[in-house]
Amino acid sequence: MEPATDLPLRGFRIISAEQYGAGPYGTMFLAQMGAEVIKIEPPGKPAPDGTRRGGGDTARAVGPHFLRPGESVYFQAFNLNKRSLTLDLGTDAGQEVLHRLARQSHAVANNMRGDLPARLGLDYAALGRVNPAIVCAHLSAYGRDNARAKWPGYDYLMQAEAGYCQLTGEPGGDPQRMGLSMVDFITGTIFCIGLLGALVDAQRSGRGRDVDTDLLSAAVHQTSYPALWYMNNGDETQRTPRSAHPTATPSQMFRAADGWMFVMCQLPKFWDILTTRIGREDLAADPRFATNADRLANREVLTRLLDEEFSRKPMAHWQELLGGHVPVAPVYELGAALDNPWLAEIGLRDSVDHPDAPELKVLANPLKFDGKRLPNRAAPLLGADSEDILADLGYDPDEIARLRADGIV
Repeated sequence: MEPATDLPLRGFRIISAEQYGAGPYGTMFLAQMGAEVIKIEPPGKPAPDGTRRGGGDTARAVGPHFLRPGESVYFQAFNLNKRSLTLDLGTDAGQEVLHRLARQSHAVANNMRGDLPARLGLDYAALGRVNPAIVCAHLSAYGRDNARAKWPGYDYLMQAEAGYCQLTGEPGGDPQRMGLSMVDFITGTIFCIGLLGALVDAQRSGRGRDVDTDLLSAAVHQTSYPALWYMNNGDETQRTPRSAHPTATPSQMFRAADGWMFVMCQLPKFWDILTTRIGREDLAADPRFATNADRLANREVLTRLLDEEFSRKPMAHWQELLGGHVPVAPVYELGAALDNPWLAEIGLRDSVDHPDAPELKVLANPLKFDGKRLPNRAAPLLGADSEDILADLGYDPDEIARLRADGIV
């Protein structure tokens, strides 16, 4: 599949003082949509051998898989299509570079602890004086304007406090987090929705602003309809067997002969289609299963009967029989999910050229424009673009050399 070339954010420059997962995940969407995303990373501390140690986004050091020392495969998952500028924002010279860059940029994003953006001059109070139209987007653990502003925080903590761990798993089991850092990913997405909304307005009005979101707020917001059920009706959603839907059934995991599959009869018509296609019209005629309410009341016995039926054949048989008629999916392990030929058919697997891996495998962006996937290029090596960016800002070679010698970049 040919990538899109006429990208919607071409011509926009976004500075991002970011690290780890949530912020970088969101700004990667902006970079893939064509924005020039300049990733500001700490330059590290001088070492006796003349090199620098400990610099860069902490994600560069996350194992277990590395392309070279200090350049992790993990980092590639969040930083495709970006540029890297090493810069010490805690110095006057670093702030001067930031201000020069902000004059030529449309937005500044960060996912720092809530008290740090003001301290490091990344909010609108500081940068609006340099560029009144600049948007300053902030993603923190708990927000910048409350008693938890200085608290560090991570996805797993939010899953715990927002109720996810108590909602996940089998009834009676220990609390469990989701297997992926979905709070990071959804917060990064919300973060960039806010940034883009403010950017649209800044293009009309000529005035930027601060935009904030935080991990806990995003996590709680995703409790969605169970939150409203509890707040309005005192109905606290509980775990269900087989990860079943709380109100529709059969809508859960079932056993096929060779593993698990998920079948979802969210609408009454799917129950009728299911029983017809598997040759069990007797179940549809059974008064215990006549309506969704009846099926909910008798879910345990219905699960046993459908298990008996589905366990007669492998998952591939049921996928062929039910696919496109009843919502159904195999319950894959991660490897099987990523090796699924369907991903290649829809162009969701991609590869990029990295200095240490000529065909580094990555995932394509889930968005399409004009029916085409967005282009990918490898995440940058630490500081790979520093000299070019500084030169573009008007620094001459001697000034750049001094900034390097002073540990500013």
